[in-house]
Amino acid sequence: MLTVTDIIPIVMSVADITIAMEVVMRVFVTGASGWIGSAVVPELLGAGHEVVGLARSDASAQRLEAAGAIVQRGDLDDPDGLANAAADADGVIHLAFQHELAFGGNFAAAGAADRRAVEAMGSALADSERPFVLASGMIGLKAGRVATEDDGLVASPEVRANPAGRRAATALLTLSLRGIGVRPSVVRFAPTVHGDGDNGFVATLVGIARQRGVVGYVGDGTNRWPAVHRSDAARLVRLAVEAAPAGSVLHAVGDEGVFFREIAEAMGRHLDIPTKSVAPEDAPEHFGFMARFVALDSPVTATITRELLGWEPTGPSLLEDLEQDHYYRQA
Repeated sequence: MLTVTDIIPIVMSVADITIAMEVVMRVFVTGASGWIGSAVVPELLGAGHEVVGLARSDASAQRLEAAGAIVQRGDLDDPDGLANAAADADGVIHLAFQHELAFGGNFAAAGAADRRAVEAMGSALADSERPFVLASGMIGLKAGRVATEDDGLVASPEVRANPAGRRAATALLTLSLRGIGVRPSVVRFAPTVHGDGDNGFVATLVGIARQRGVVGYVGDGTNRWPAVHRSDAARLVRLAVEAAPAGSVLHAVGDEGVFFREIAEAMGRHLDIPTKSVAPEDAPEHFGFMARFVALDSPVTATITRELLGWEPTGPSLLEDLEQDHYYRQA
């Protein structure tokens, strides 16, 4: 099986990384106005880079302009436009994904659009040694044991058979771009990128708990859930485009694995409702589409990432964030 060492031909020295970080780049960012992207943009600007952000709506364009970015109108269904924007940039960060299409039941179409976008932008960067950073996921990467950056580099038949397998295949395609003179890296994000304003899995679980009048967890709740604070995730993305060696797989993980029962207990305290165990067979009825996620035991480490780029999470842990009030505000 391939390892990170196998796919990184030359590991950059500390001096190399320092020099790379001092170079000011024009960075094209897809998904620039999204939850992670809206933190990546100021992170890049704060480091002195110029940011060109993809915007598919007037509202997104206005947010990007207000943040200090240059607006590139378009979407993932315009590969020619993406290729042109990539060709004009010194590096690309691809964070966008058609989540609304995927969660609407058409993951295949969303995955296909993502792959076409990678192919278009990757081809535009060929023979330039410019960086291409892809956002990917890690849910179910290696269920039952702590997964590392070396896992998932060869997709198993089980992974290829489920929707997450499509994103895994696109990640492998991205890593292969080093063969045509691109400096690719893949950042696999923890399923919970938390912080004030998060409307993802944790906010969804809070909503389910309010509706049910109880905070549930599956079985004994000892399954583990990786997480990372949004600020730490954004900093890792910047480090990746600046200095990640070609072929790097990076993990945006602050908490390797939080017991799901502890997550439920924190929510219960703040919502002032009880917690209870939900039998695995009752999870789909209780959690809806979230049932497949809340029962997973998916601890993940970022040891290789920290050593490779000197990245150290400094933001609040997930449990610390759950003690704040922003997850419990109601519109």
